[in-house]
Amino acid sequence: MKSTARINTAAKKPAKKKTAPSTKTVTGKARGLVIVITGNGKGKTTSAFGQAMRAVGQGYKVFIIQFMKGRSYGECVAAEKYLPRLTVRRCGLDSFVMRNNPAPADIKLARQGFELAKKVIASGKYDMVILDEINVAVDFKLIPLQDVIDLIENKPPSLDLILTGRYAAKKIISLADTVSEVREIKHHYAAGIKDRAGIEY
Repeated sequence: MKSTARINTAAKKPAKKKTAPSTKTVTGKARGLVIVITGNGKGKTTSAFGQAMRAVGQGYKVFIIQFMKGRSYGECVAAEKYLPRLTVRRCGLDSFVMRNNPAPADIKLARQGFELAKKVIASGKYDMVILDEINVAVDFKLIPLQDVIDLIENKPPSLDLILTGRYAAKKIISLADTVSEVREIKHHYAAGIKDRAGIEY
């Protein structure tokens, strides 16, 4: 008995390929990235400064704003002495910020730092801007999350923007091109070893 089933000889349409994000802007410049470095481990700021040095080495201008920090850390001293293309500004006090009860001065300095960030980004003078510890500033309610989201969404297309700090918000993570989580496995503080120049500051 012959089969009456018909064989479909129509050629199947090839599946549409997903379009990769463009690597260039309309002006021909490389598309700027949004990079988030978060997690509970040591090395987030260190990583961001390493990225800054790499960019400076390629001739780029970099501006770093450090939220919730007032001390002159070793990396800041090095930038001021040896790296004229790298500018660092600290917007905080040399003291801990209370998560549930930040001092008015902490809020004021963080807001001033964020206003500076907006001006620096809008100026178009810099190729990379790093907002160090901004994730913590958002989590501590020093800076509104929506303000940071707006900053990311409206940044110049060619600008590289790096945001560091624990507690990165889900929305910020979703907007980023690259997200790295620095996870603590072991820390010398647990052995009673205190801060050291050249390691912590």
